[in-house]
Parts: sequence; C-alpha cells; structure tokens
Amino acid sequence: MKQAAAEAPRFYETKKFRQRTKHLFVAFLLLAGSILILSPLWWMISTSLKSPQEIAQYPPTFIPTEFHFSNYLEAWQTAPFTRWAFNTLFIALAGMIGSVLVNSLVAYAFAKIRFKGRNALFVIVLSTMLIPGFVTMVPQYILFSKLGWINTYLPLIVPAFLGSAFFIFLLRQFMMGIPNELIEAAVLDGASHLQIWWNIMLPLTKPALITVALFSFNGAWNDLLGPLLYINDESLYTLQIGLQTFKGTVSTQWHYLMAMSVTVLLPVVLLFFFFQKHFIEGSNIASGSKG
Repeated sequence: MKQAAAEAPRFYETKKFRQRTKHLFVAFLLLAGSILILSPLWWMISTSLKSPQEIAQYPPTFIPTEFHFSNYLEAWQTAPFTRWAFNTLFIALAGMIGSVLVNSLVAYAFAKIRFKGRNALFVIVLSTMLIPGFVTMVPQYILFSKLGWINTYLPLIVPAFLGSAFFIFLLRQFMMGIPNELIEAAVLDGASHLQIWWNIMLPLTKPALITVALFSFNGAWNDLLGPLLYINDESLYTLQIGLQTFKGTVSTQWHYLMAMSVTVLLPVVLLFFFFQKHFIEGSNIASGSKG
C-alpha cells in the first residue's frame, strides 16, 4: 500500500491538471489580447463623452467624470451630416450590389463552366491582386477625368461592377464545393447558365455572398481616399470626409470628432454582429460542400 501510494502521481503531474493549466493560459492570452485590441475603442468612446476641459487635463481619465451625451447631437448638427450619411449609404449599397452580382457571376463561370484557357485566365485574374492600388491611382484618375466623372459618384461605384480578384477567388472556391450533379440536372431540364446562377448558385452560396457584401459595404463605408480624390462639392461629401471638419489648423474638437467616429463605426459593428454566423461560414472556402 505504501509503495502504491508513493508511485501515485502528484496532482500537478496529472493530465487533467495540465489540460486545465493549458486552458487557463490560453484564456489569459485571449483576455490580454482582447483588452489590448479594445482599449483604443474604449478610449474613443470615453473621449466622446468628455468635456473639452476633461480631455485636456493631465493625467488623463479613462472614465469620464461627467457623461456628456449631448456631444453626439451637437457634433451631428455642426455640419450637414444627415446628407453626408445618405451619400455614404448610397455609395456603399450600390457598390455592395455590384460586387455581389458581378463577382458571383464571374466566379460561377470559373467554377462550373468548362472553357479553353479557364485556369490560365483565372491565374491572370488572381495576379491582379499583386498590383498595389497606388500604382493604378493616377491612370484611373486620368481615365475618369476624361470621361467627365470627376465630382460624381461614378468613380466610387462603377469599379465595384467590374469585379474584384479577391471576391472572385472567395466565391469561386465556395462554389467549387457545390456538387456538379445539380448543374447537370438543371442543364437537362433546359436551364441556361444565367438561370442556374440565379436560381441555384446564389441561394447555395448565401454565406459567401454575405461575406462579400459585408467586405464591400465596409470598404465603401470607410473609404476616405476615393471621395477625397473625386468629390469636390460639399453636398456630395461622405461621412469620412465630414470627419475632417473637426480637425482645425490650430486645434481639434476631439469630443466631437470621437463622437462622430463612434457614430460612423456603429453601423459596421451592427452588421457584423447580426451576420457574424454567415460571415464566419462564408470566410471558410471549404464550407461550400455543405450546400
């Protein structure tokens, strides 16, 4: 009995203890990483609720001593933000619709239609991802200027209807997991490729389409460089340009700037919150086989 007790492992040598220690360590790392990532967001929200005097005081306070919720209303009323919000929403929705329709159609062609040079053409499309956007910025501006599109929304919307290599790749990989038997059965029933794409492929690739829609909407909603290049009329401004109105040459209205930054960020956060399940599933390029 004494020998058996001596040979028994100590509690910190057991497998259960090692697993629990590992889980606690991983939980600690995740918690520390979350605090590190969310701390700038908290600072932005905290600053949006402070008075200018409290923002300037040292040492800084992480929690406002007095909450000024009126900063949000006052910031919104300092400029035509309602008009700018509708402008931004129009650009984002139009670009999102174009991205979903065009990229899914091209992805269907690469995934399910066999034609000569398909793989080579797909490689060429993917290779465009290696070209930095700043390289094509000047040629694009010259082209849109020649077309008379400056100070219009066309340079911000039309490119979304011309396809994106990343979105095409994402949707194509998702569609590759859909059984070809469904396509063959539809062809035997006399369906055209457009009918197959609309009635079969789009419903089965819903998670991937939502992912593309979220990416596209987020990109257009947060775009600053595009409107800054092509928009000159103040009535056509977007929210991202509008945020610059709080930055002066002498001082910056930080409480208003942070209040509007939280307001602009909120729609994107809510979209991800409500569609996170589809977003995560759509980001997995192997999940198309579930269809």
